[in-house]
Amino acid sequence: MSGAGNDTAAPDVGTPEVDVAGVANLIARASAGDRRALARLVTYVESGGRLARAVTVALHPLSGAATVVGITGAPGAGKSTLTDGLVGAIRADDLRVGVLAVDPTSPFTGGAILGDRVRMQDRATDSGVYIRSMATRGHLGGLALATPQAARVLDALGYPWVLVETVGVGQVEVEIAGHADTTVVVLNPGWGDGVQAAKAGLMEIADVFVVNKADRSGTRETVRDVEGMLDLAGERAWRPPVLETVATDGTGVDALWSAIRDHRAHLDASATLAARRHTRTAAEIRALVLEELGARVLERCAGVQFDALVAAVVARTQDPYAAADALV
Repeated sequence: MSGAGNDTAAPDVGTPEVDVAGVANLIARASAGDRRALARLVTYVESGGRLARAVTVALHPLSGAATVVGITGAPGAGKSTLTDGLVGAIRADDLRVGVLAVDPTSPFTGGAILGDRVRMQDRATDSGVYIRSMATRGHLGGLALATPQAARVLDALGYPWVLVETVGVGQVEVEIAGHADTTVVVLNPGWGDGVQAAKAGLMEIADVFVVNKADRSGTRETVRDVEGMLDLAGERAWRPPVLETVATDGTGVDALWSAIRDHRAHLDASATLAARRHTRTAAEIRALVLEELGARVLERCAGVQFDALVAAVVARTQDPYAAADALV
């Protein structure tokens, strides 16, 4: 697939030393509109390791201007179709937009199952849109581990809006709120038990609610239920609007785009945006520390020692905690 999903370039992940000049060249090419160079930079951060670090070091000073919008909800809610419509609304305002569609990992290849990009094929020829599917690789929470880094690449290279559509995985999907400036929660008519939704954390993380497939019966009841839950939550500086959309024909998508911009204006007018980004950065640093320490420990203890500990745990002569302590 070409155009919006032009990410066919393969990284030299086996290179022992990072080619800093090569990374700089890719950044220069991507800044000039080279889609293959942009695709390779995203592949580098997704692959991790030295190349990811080199890209992040180079691009971090250039980032920070983009608004990251998380789009989440249960499977089958119509997130991909709604995202596609939202991309159209953003492009109608002549703004560039990047889409990170986090897909389930294929059990055979370990890569992303490219359902979202198939649905967004019509955007493939638009030079102002970049769409990338990212595999969760088993990571809970609906996000790939490299999603924040990939969003930073798009941010630094001139995409003022970055949409992150998450895997529909139910209650653990609330993680998106920690990575987005604005979180859109997509529901369907007849969404079921409102208490269950509150348990899932969706009521707490949403900045905008969307009842998609609003041409179906049960829409009014669902809107009423959400509004009632918001009433019970009490007064807040920003009350999430509850919108109705029919993503398949574009109904309500412009209103959604307007609500997202209103929320960004609210963030700018308060100290909320800075606070959210501080929390997000702290979480990213913690994750990087844990990843780096874990990799170093396993690298030093790989081979005979690690295998011996595994064997001891399997034989019940040692417990897993003791084995981990021995490695650390």
